[in-house]
Amino acid sequence: MLKEIESQLNSFKKINKNRGRLLISCLDQPGIISKVSEFLFSHGANIIESNQYSINPHGGDFFIRIDFESPDLIDKKETLMEDFQPIAETFSMTWELHLVSELKRMAIFASKDLNCLRELLWQWQIGDLMAEIPLIVSNHETARPLVEQLGIPFYYLPASKENRTEVEKKQLQLLTEYDIDVIVLARYMQILTPHFVASHPMKIINIHHSFLPAFVGARPYERAYQRGVKLIGATSHYVTNDLDEGPIIEQDTMRVDHRSDVDDLKKMGGNIERNVLARAVKWHLEDRIIVHGNKTIVF
Repeated sequence: MLKEIESQLNSFKKINKNRGRLLISCLDQPGIISKVSEFLFSHGANIIESNQYSINPHGGDFFIRIDFESPDLIDKKETLMEDFQPIAETFSMTWELHLVSELKRMAIFASKDLNCLRELLWQWQIGDLMAEIPLIVSNHETARPLVEQLGIPFYYLPASKENRTEVEKKQLQLLTEYDIDVIVLARYMQILTPHFVASHPMKIINIHHSFLPAFVGARPYERAYQRGVKLIGATSHYVTNDLDEGPIIEQDTMRVDHRSDVDDLKKMGGNIERNVLARAVKWHLEDRIIVHGNKTIVF
């Protein structure tokens, strides 16, 4: 199975070897699009897709994502970055250049509930999530059969309040060893320390089984039932040191009524969780997200 997926990923890299993505944020001002377009044209690039957003055209923040093709892009990436720097300085830009062929290396953390993990692995297998998955980490053995049948290395690291520092040290060593770009918490039921979060800023994606900011923290379905809600939801967000308060990437809801007990809410909520997380991960892998303060711009 892993060989088939690797073949699929290699084919994707080959097809997109000349495809790049440019993400920019700065104060809105005249001439940004003109200057960036002129720059790409001068380097033989053809713009495939361009999305932009301005908070306020009179001095507000401006964001743009440009998808382009340029011959021999892999070889001239460094030159492009060097040549673009003067433009970035002129407009005081925060910017990133990504090559589509340089797939992100994604680590998945899971616990006992495999609902979200199964969805991520399924979408990865069918080619909807274009990334490399070098390892999966869990504080339970539950996911081992599922993971190992795909040929992905599985690391069982039981974590608790008592050994959290020691376990996180091992986890960080693994993330460095495997050169990980993004970490996905697929219902990983452990709170990460500030040190762990700081080592991967805006690179850790979580799924919370509630429509935040409602029912932050543990047991949200039970609390939603006690409150008698008519809507339940799920939220995918970047992890920060403030519990469940990082920049929100994606959310969704489902209507419920007085006939729904806690088990019903959990079952329906599980469907929302896995879809919301998969969409958030996909957008991150496709460089569609720009973090702005504690919010996100999603193109």
